Amino acid sequence: MIRIAPAGRALAVAAAASLALTACGGGGDAGTAAKASESAAPASSAPAAAAKGDGTLTIGTLLPQTGSLAFLGPPEFAGVDQAIKEINDAGGVLGKQVTKIHTDSGDTTTNLASQSVDKLLAQKADAIIGAASSSVSESVIDKITGAGVVQFSPANTSDKFTTINDNGLYFRTAPPDKLQGRVLGDLIAADGSDTIGILAMQDSYGSGLADQVTKTAQGAGAEVVERVDYDPKAADFSADVAKIKAKNPKAIVLIGFEEGAKVVQELVKQSLTADKVKWYMVDGNMSNSNYLKMPKNTLKGVKGTIPGAAAPEEFRKKLLANDPKLTNYTYAAESYDAAILIALAAEAAKDDSGKAIAAKLPEVSKGGEKCKDFKTCADLLKAGKDIDYDGVSGPIEFNDAGDPAEATIGVYQYGAENTYDATKALEYRTGKIDG
Repeated sequence: MIRIAPAGRALAVAAAASLALTACGGGGDAGTAAKASESAAPASSAPAAAAKGDGTLTIGTLLPQTGSLAFLGPPEFAGVDQAIKEINDAGGVLGKQVTKIHTDSGDTTTNLASQSVDKLLAQKADAIIGAASSSVSESVIDKITGAGVVQFSPANTSDKFTTINDNGLYFRTAPPDKLQGRVLGDLIAADGSDTIGILAMQDSYGSGLADQVTKTAQGAGAEVVERVDYDPKAADFSADVAKIKAKNPKAIVLIGFEEGAKVVQELVKQSLTADKVKWYMVDGNMSNSNYLKMPKNTLKGVKGTIPGAAAPEEFRKKLLANDPKLTNYTYAAESYDAAILIALAAEAAKDDSGKAIAAKLPEVSKGGEKCKDFKTCADLLKAGKDIDYDGVSGPIEFNDAGDPAEATIGVYQYGAENTYDATKALEYRTGKIDG
């Protein structure tokens, strides 16, 4: 693994202490606030009872069954299902079986996410795992966290969530784009490309990643000669690609979702093929089933980055036992870890309410006795021990913003069949999120 020097962090939280609770997306800060609030509450039994959960941990999912990120749904649902199976096999949480409710997040072209959140809140979900899309999560975060429910995404990478106002109830196991963008920018520069064209979808995910790639690549001496932030719902990308072609870059970065297949087809049509120009992709468009319909060698040699280390073989076997059709494992481990951490936090708090879970999530992720599965960790908690859960997706330690403090980015390469090996990476690069 290559250790990446942490980039400097200049967040709004440093501007004024009085803004800390309203301007920050906080895990630790919110937990402290919640504890302070509880300790300041009157001693009467009524308020205490109102703050408690109902004794049954209910985990909802807001993950893509349809839409531009539907290919990420199966591995994410599989990860959550496996975690809840293991939790319930070990006796559940607070002596009761965990309840799960799956819903569809859709994408930003529909109102499915909002409708699904309404359904989950009506069914008293204590925590909601999702969404996969940063833009979808951004559209519902106020509704979820405003209801006192934990929102925990396994795949959101937009930097916006580091400082978003979330009532201390938003967490994620996927790292912010500033790390993936740094790795991708470093990779392009190391491959010898000093002129770069960027085609990025116009939303918080695409624009944020494009900004970081630009910053890193330019810092390494390369030049972004053209950047096009396109409308992902556009019927045609010929004009966008033509702008890139006019600047004759040595490398082209593609940042998007399912529409990326149409962008690839246009690149080929305009003779900007992968054997002439180096292409680079990201997690949002790496696992696109439409690539399989393209002529062989269309993507041969193309490189891309995906947050997180590859799912271990033993873990993949467990998932396949529940879903034999599973072919993609992207964010499966992060989804699994999200569910395990939620359950452990509820167990540690002896309370399944969203605020109680949020207050304990940082605590169960660091600083205690190491453990790697729910039963072992839960047994330690019941014995009065402090725990440090290290997950399938890697060591997880939440910082004050609810982000993982460190993360790993895998670098993959496509072969002649227009696929990459999801179990093998050219390399993994690990770095600190803050610094």
